[in-house]
Amino acid sequence: MNILVFGSNGLVGSSVVRRFQDQDNISLLPATRKMANLFQIEDTNKIISDFNPDIIVNAAARVGGILANNTNRTEFILENLKININIIESIISRPKIKLINLGSSCIYPLNAENPIDEKSLMTGKLEPTNSPYAMAKLTAIELGDALKSQFGHVIVNLMPTNLYGPNDNFDEQSSHVIPGLMGRLHNAKVNNEKIFSVWGTGEPLREFLYVDDLANCIDFIIKNEVNADILNVGSGIEISIKELVAVLAEVIGYGGEITFDSSKPDGNPRKLLDSSKLNGFGWKASTSLKEGLKTTYDWYLNSLS
Repeated sequence: MNILVFGSNGLVGSSVVRRFQDQDNISLLPATRKMANLFQIEDTNKIISDFNPDIIVNAAARVGGILANNTNRTEFILENLKININIIESIISRPKIKLINLGSSCIYPLNAENPIDEKSLMTGKLEPTNSPYAMAKLTAIELGDALKSQFGHVIVNLMPTNLYGPNDNFDEQSSHVIPGLMGRLHNAKVNNEKIFSVWGTGEPLREFLYVDDLANCIDFIIKNEVNADILNVGSGIEISIKELVAVLAEVIGYGGEITFDSSKPDGNPRKLLDSSKLNGFGWKASTSLKEGLKTTYDWYLNSLS
């Protein structure tokens, strides 16, 4: 089996590569931007044509936290549209290729009922700060559905919950919640800061998934020939931001006082995916939050040396 992974240097792509690289009977091509510029249809088509994959895992994307999404709105929609359009257009004449396309839980409406199931897709208004990114991901789903209907392609769209793990982005200005807090707490520990302040009340509930569990899910989907159009991928476990910070502080060894600035916005009070459709095929997440955070922090420490 030939598996082509786009976005192989990122959080998800690198985890997928680790999952498949030592498996027998699999020829793996971890594609990087140097190998193929996915903003160019010619580059995208050439690497697909040359490698002739049975499976494409599309983990390539321009991603970031709320600040990055809201600040670079034009880049987030244009770049993600280009990536998805070029990949999907390149496989029109290759219906035997199975495409596993990575989306995001942000595609669901702002006021979708929790736990959020796949039927909530396009039933309401998107969260305003990352709507350009969400629209690009929604367009990819619609393009894939068109290919399936018209040419018979098999395209599985995976919608993971909030991901974290090794090779994440820890930049304070563009990171997601876990790497952002982890980096700040580490610096607070190193600098012996007595008080650590967190935006909001700490009350909102969130769901997190260790990235290697997502790679395991992709492996499961390939080997069990799961061909559902859209699947949520979550841990099914909620934790408040306040509890999350406490666990992070314990893992990192920060002993100062943690305060919450209630003058700052909380965002959505709750965001939990309904992953029962995927669980019904026989897959469930297996990494506990504390275990995943310890592994991630060890990787982060090694990345600093």
